[in-house]
Amino acid sequence: MALDARVLDAPGLRAGGIGRYAACLEDALLRSAAIELVSLRELRRPPAPERVREGWEHLLLGRDAVRAGAELLHSPSVDLATLRPRMPYVVTLHDLVPLKHRDHYLRTGLKHRLRYRAVRRATRVIVPSRVVADDAEKLLGLDRARVDVVHEAAAPSFAPAHDARERLERMTLPDRFLLWVGKLDPPDARKGLPALARAVTDGDGPPLVLAGSANEHARSLAAPGRVLLCGRVSDAELAALYTAADALVFPSQDEGFGLPPVEALACGTPVAAFATGALPEVLGDSPHVELVEIGDTGGLLEAAERLAGVKATPLPRTWRDVAQETEAVYLRTQGGGSSP
Repeated sequence: MALDARVLDAPGLRAGGIGRYAACLEDALLRSAAIELVSLRELRRPPAPERVREGWEHLLLGRDAVRAGAELLHSPSVDLATLRPRMPYVVTLHDLVPLKHRDHYLRTGLKHRLRYRAVRRATRVIVPSRVVADDAEKLLGLDRARVDVVHEAAAPSFAPAHDARERLERMTLPDRFLLWVGKLDPPDARKGLPALARAVTDGDGPPLVLAGSANEHARSLAAPGRVLLCGRVSDAELAALYTAADALVFPSQDEGFGLPPVEALACGTPVAAFATGALPEVLGDSPHVELVEIGDTGGLLEAAERLAGVKATPLPRTWRDVAQETEAVYLRTQGGGSSP
């Protein structure tokens, strides 16, 4: 089985949720005795302008998988997906936010149309939640019998850090704070960060710490003593930030899964989030999560303050579970079977 792991070599993807998914899945599959995994990395491509470079994947990725001796190919993202896999083909579709929020995302060009066409042509499609499965049916016309819901999990590196403050010595952090984690270069329009930063700046509750590499626009959200940016952090530092925080605040307006809340719970930290997208599906059973109405930033901060000091229980799911369910998808792909 060939896993196209090149998203781990792309800085823009490696540092986000797609990179986390690909790295954790690759590691879990390599530990499994059920399949023989070949990771495709550093594949040679002819030189081409950036805007058309991805087009080579439709011609060459399937060839590379054949040369690697694979009998099945898995693309862990629509990025670098192929229209000509030359073998049974699995694609992971993390969300359809660009098609649901076209006013925020300029992803309607040829490159993205070809990506979604590759998803339509795939033998099977893995999605991280029932919400994304519904979106794929409505927006891409996918037959639900070809779609497999495989929830993700927190990476093994996320656990309560007993030496949290020692790990964070390079940062000047308040004794108590709320935490937000995500992309800040630039901030994702659907993540609700400007409204959250304004509410904290104008309020008198705990200050807010923003974790993530930031551009100039994101740095403009900082407010002395109220909103602090700590920049890009390592996984060890991120686990420490989760552990040290009173709560994670997550004002996203749409999510295909929502890894930061799952990671926070894994570190023993409660979560206040908007009740949107897949979050009720993924987090709804946790007693240490409060979901509030979308757009109610004040209610979100009040929920976070109510949760402060609570020792959260991690969700039970692990990447071994994810790998086992993914392997079952591979078997159905090779056998041509439908979802159970």
